[in-house]
Amino acid sequence: MKSKKFLKKDAVLLVSENSNFFIENYFGIIKSGAICVPINPALSSNEIKYIVDSLDIKLIFTQNKFIEKIKQLVSEDVEIYTDIIECNFTYAHENNYSEDIDIQEDVAVILFTSGSTGNPKGVMLTHYNLMYNTNSIIEYLKLTERDRVETVLPFYYCYGTSILHTHFRVGGSLVINNKFMFPQTVVEDINKYSCTGFSGVPSTYQILLRMTDIKNTKLPTLRYITQAGGKLSENFIKQLIGILKGVEIFIMYGQTEATARLSYLPSYLINEKMNSIGRGIKGTELLVLNSEGKRVKSGETGEVVAKGGNIMKGYFNDKEETDKVLKKGYLYTGDIAKVDDDGYIYIVSREKNIIKSGGIRISPKEIEDIILQITEVVECAVIGVEDDILGESIKAFVVLTEDNHYMDFKYILDFCKNQLPSYKTPRYIEFLKELPKNSSGKILIKKLKELK
Repeated sequence: MKSKKFLKKDAVLLVSENSNFFIENYFGIIKSGAICVPINPALSSNEIKYIVDSLDIKLIFTQNKFIEKIKQLVSEDVEIYTDIIECNFTYAHENNYSEDIDIQEDVAVILFTSGSTGNPKGVMLTHYNLMYNTNSIIEYLKLTERDRVETVLPFYYCYGTSILHTHFRVGGSLVINNKFMFPQTVVEDINKYSCTGFSGVPSTYQILLRMTDIKNTKLPTLRYITQAGGKLSENFIKQLIGILKGVEIFIMYGQTEATARLSYLPSYLINEKMNSIGRGIKGTELLVLNSEGKRVKSGETGEVVAKGGNIMKGYFNDKEETDKVLKKGYLYTGDIAKVDDDGYIYIVSREKNIIKSGGIRISPKEIEDIILQITEVVECAVIGVEDDILGESIKAFVVLTEDNHYMDFKYILDFCKNQLPSYKTPRYIEFLKELPKNSSGKILIKKLKELK
């Protein structure tokens, strides 16, 4: 294969699971001055081809296991390197681009998220975005070279990428666990490798608490855990507090469009400010605004907006979508929240997930939190389904523990009736073996709506 010349700011596709291969190529691409585009290898062929064509990809690094899939989607003029082929970044070395990077303006990474039109949106993050967010996270987690984190979150997901950034920045280390389908290995690896940290999304902790022996396992080296990627039910937070005595628990909030992190709740406030995402990270202004663009008063709801050095440059080649979320220097997150008297923020729901039944706006999370109080329930997701009279009715999808033999529709319905007003009680309940999720563990609401 004859090596081609590549220009600074060319986009380079990286197709890999969490591995040394990912790490080496990810940092190498960024340092060269090119733009790294890490993607989920499990994306559909149409999604990958859309990304390749949109960015005019001419260079791809892929693990060998994915090469046949990739070859079928690209033309012959695209260079492909795998974990069994030696490749040199000749264009970086010869031209010394790494010294010619504009930290503030040059895009380092493009992370793709699901788009409202069906096509994924490319979030453009600059070198400054990465540095700014990384330094802030390091500060509040007090990370040092002595920290070792076990990671189950994929590196192509902004939460996983932030773990990679922070621990390499301080000279710490990572333990990669790609076997979350066997969750007990996660608990075992914390002790096996003397991990000081662990991070997960809500489903990560729900599964660990309901499907492993973590409650009876001592974890002497664990210093902290972090949770983001959605709201973890209060019931599970309290279980973690009870089990992980002496371990700092950080509840956090972020978006890909904000590099990763927007806020965190200091661990010492976890009981006093239960269910809060905290306040903006250092250097990031985080507000809740009403429909008139004014700050909400305590107890009122509005949209979460943010400003800071971690806010994306925009969506790649999509000014229309960029203008919808970046307004007057602020990122409009689409999340609905309220604030308390001390300025701490509490997410109510995603605006697009709010159920509108009989003229009343209902947060699915409130209902999910009630159902998740049932100890036999591993996971739960609530959506609105079409209703000729109410507009939308409430439907709950429930995953039970494997050893459950008596749980049924009536049991859950009666449980809800005892704790919720009638208009918030699910009309439909469907039991599933598992909830549809993306590779980072987030529940795919769109897939659930297709099941209705």
